[in-house]
Amino acid sequence: MEIINQFLFVYGTLLQPGNEFAEYLNQHCKFISTGKIKGRLYDIGEYPGVLIDNAEERHVCGSVFKMDDPDAILKVIDDYEGIGGLYNHPQEYIREQVDILTDNGNVNCWMYIYNLPVDTYGQIPAGDYIQYLKDRSVQNNAFK
Repeated sequence: MEIINQFLFVYGTLLQPGNEFAEYLNQHCKFISTGKIKGRLYDIGEYPGVLIDNAEERHVCGSVFKMDDPDAILKVIDDYEGIGGLYNHPQEYIREQVDILTDNGNVNCWMYIYNLPVDTYGQIPAGDYIQYLKDRSVQNNAFK
């Protein structure tokens, strides 16, 4: 029997209050720590995408969760992220195990990585999607 990694790193819509899949994670996972990985975060439209780059000086920020039933949870989140046999190739995201830097050292986690070209999308330089949404909301309200 294969032992599946119990840790999941999320950085985008899965951290948004009110997102039904974020709520699902909160019900079936335990928050472990904030974390980060070297790479670039992009605004893909209604959600972000990450490209990992160990040579990058910037980090993408997110949260590490411990899943109570990794097989079941990853099936649900794979479907949310458009991964699996039901979806056309190339798929928008791939799920890989990566090392996430936390305050307590590295944690090997599953992570969804953007799998398509990003040249038409804007980069989120600070690497924090939730803060980016808050800042954008404040800017939008300032112009009303």
